[in-house]
Amino acid sequence: MDIQDDTERRLTQLEIKAGFADDLLDQLNQTVYRQQQQIELLMREVLELRNQATPSGAGQFRSLRDELPPHY
Repeated sequence: MDIQDDTERRLTQLEIKAGFADDLLDQLNQTVYRQQQQIELLMREVLELRNQATPSGAGQFRSLRDELPPHY
């Protein structure tokens, strides 16, 4: 009986560990999903900012020195 009790106890511990592993996996999946949504949103915002920064037809390079006021 002692071996059977030990086996049952070990099996119970393994089931508990498996349950915690499943919960952790679900949490990680949700985190990855939210991060992917944030990445996609940020990529869209960066694209919009790029489109705003370069008006259509003015795709040439501008130096920041061109933006300096005349007294510099």
